[in-house]
Order: sequence, then structure tokens, then C-alpha cells
Amino acid sequence: MRTVICGAGISGLALAHQLAAPGGEVVVVERASGPRPQGYMIDFFGPGLEAVEAMGLLPAFERVAYHYDEGHLVDRDGHPRATLRTKSFSRGMLMSLLRPDIEAVLRESLPPEVELRYGAALTGVANRAGGVTVTLQDGTVLDADLLVGADGIHSTVRRLVFGPEKRYLRYLGLHTAAFTFDAPDVHAATRHAFCLTDSVDRQMAFYALRDGRVAAFAVHRSTDPTLPDDPREAIQRAYTGLGWVTPRALEQCPPAGEIYYDQVAQIELPEWSVGRVVLLGDAAYAVSLIAGQGASLGIAGAFLLGERVAHVPTIERATADFERLWRPVVEDKQRNARSMARWFLPSSPMDLRVRRIMLGFTRVPFVSGYVTSILAGKDIKLADVMRQASGTPTKPVVA
Repeated sequence: MRTVICGAGISGLALAHQLAAPGGEVVVVERASGPRPQGYMIDFFGPGLEAVEAMGLLPAFERVAYHYDEGHLVDRDGHPRATLRTKSFSRGMLMSLLRPDIEAVLRESLPPEVELRYGAALTGVANRAGGVTVTLQDGTVLDADLLVGADGIHSTVRRLVFGPEKRYLRYLGLHTAAFTFDAPDVHAATRHAFCLTDSVDRQMAFYALRDGRVAAFAVHRSTDPTLPDDPREAIQRAYTGLGWVTPRALEQCPPAGEIYYDQVAQIELPEWSVGRVVLLGDAAYAVSLIAGQGASLGIAGAFLLGERVAHVPTIERATADFERLWRPVVEDKQRNARSMARWFLPSSPMDLRVRRIMLGFTRVPFVSGYVTSILAGKDIKLADVMRQASGTPTKPVVA
């Protein structure tokens, strides 16, 4: 069986690992000229960790992980106003990883049979009975049994096969950005715990990295979903006046090409597959950074899809099973993210005070579990989802 995966991000690389392992032929095409260095710090937990362990990659993830026990919400002078315990977001193991580091681990673990093509933009898809034909920007034509669109929230595969993005994108009223910079004074101020500005309608967070750099994450409200032409200028304009170390961060903000900048949104599709084309990860079900589990759901979804392809008689049955089993999981996370938006970024001083009180309850033993359920949503186990599929046929897919 031959699979073309569009997108060399977290979901695409995880799926390539799964599909190539049993001897499948896998080609991964990525429009970027090489691995992207941009990305923010991710709290990685939940079903994705189960998948990583099953894939034998947990030791590699642990080698690049950061372990922050807590974070501080600080005022304009750097004084803590509230403490955020990372365990509040997960009932089990949690590690923090930079998005580029996750991709590096997945990329370096790929079986040698996987063909990874950078600078290969997809321009055409012919979805036909028994297969799919993919055309690349350079004129290359690839025939495959399955095409997987794992190319992110602004998916080209989704646009070509399912229709315009505006049909499926739910804008959540926020813009976000991430970048890394060198500033020894900021690194020293944040080396003991990650720190977030305790502010209304806009917020910056800082993580001290082991190489001496600092990772910055920013989010602010905007009624306009349009992305700016100059992300650096937009960041410097949006976050001026927050105090503490933010002036240094804005001063050290790198050029636009080294910045991750996007709108905060979700993708809601009535179906994830058509014929021999299926969407995966943010292309199919972006939950938004408010949910905090996009990477985890991307890897776990890839693991599940790979397992279904390996154990059911047809590709169409495999993609249908994948959606049947995984859609309830991601829809729960999407609902939880929308309900938590008010506390993720307070829009008034009153909401700010309520968030501080809520975080204070994470220190109370008999209340912390309830707060965790509010912050993280239902506790989903990948093993439980897999057990639901145990009654389906176990013959390999016949392309």
C-alpha cells in the first residue's frame, strides 16, 4: 500500500512512522523548504503520551523535554500574583516540549523507507475509485492508495478536496505568536519557573531554555482574524506597556521569518474523509491552543489511524473507523476550549481576579481534581479508544 502524506509536521510525521513500520510505502511532501524552526512551548500529556510510548519514542521525548512544576502570573513589576501548577492540566504524566523539538524527534525516528520531500507544494488532487493522484508544484505526479492531509489548520488538501477554509474555520477572537530570543537578564528572571503576565486582553509568557535562550509565547484579543503583513511590528504594537521583562522581549523579537504567528481558531468538518482522502490533526480537527492538547491529539490520532489502516479490510473502512472513534474525543476538547476561553485570557479585571482564585484552588487536595476537570476536560485514554475498536475485523487493508 502506498500513502502520500501532505505535511511534515507533528501529525504527518507520526503517521509516517506508523504506516511505514509494517512495510508500507510512504511519501511525505512538505511545502516548506526545510524543517520549520518556529513554534511555541507545548504542554504535552494525555493520549499523545500513550501513543509515543507505544511507538517506542518516550525516551527520545524525555531527552528533549522540559519539566516546569509551576508557573507564576506576574504583575508589571514582576511580582507573583498567582501560581499555576502544571499538574492541574493533567491527571497523569506531563512534559513541556518546543514544537520544533517534537518534530525533530519524530523526523529522526522515521524508518529509512519513508521518503521525505521538502519544497514540495501540493497543487492538485484527483480522488478516484481505487486510488488518488497527487500533483506537486514542480509538475511531479504521484499515484497512491491513500492521501492524508496533515498540513495544518490552513490545509491545502482540505481546500482542494473539501472546499474553502471559511466553511470550516471557527475564529476564537485571538491572535497568537511565538519566538525565541537571547537575553541573559530575562533568562535569569525566568529560570526557576515559567512566567506569564497577569494582564487583561493580552498576555506574554516566558520559558527559560537549557541553551540560554528564552521562548516567548504571546496571545491577544482581536476582532479581526486577518493576519498582519509584518508579524514583528504587530507583536511590538500589541504588547507594548505590559511591563516587567516584556520591553526586552519586544526589543529582541526576531525578523518575521523566525516568528510563528497565527489566529486562534478551530476546524469543524462534517466529515474527515472523502474516498481515498482523509484529514488528520489540525487539518481535520484543530482544537486551538486554548485546549492545550493539539499535539497530543495529533499524535494519538495518527496512531489510531495507522492502527485502523493496518487492521481492517479496506481503506474506506479504516478512515471511517478512525473518525467514528476519534471524533467524540476531539469534539469534547473543542467544547472545553470554547468554555475556557474567558479564563485562558481574561477580558476584564474581574475575570482576572476570578482566574487567580480558581488557580488558588489547585492547591486544595479535595478541590484540585475538580479544577483539573474544568481546565483539561474529560480524561481520555487512548487505550480505552483502542478497546472500542477491538471488535472490528483484523485483516490488513487491501488497497
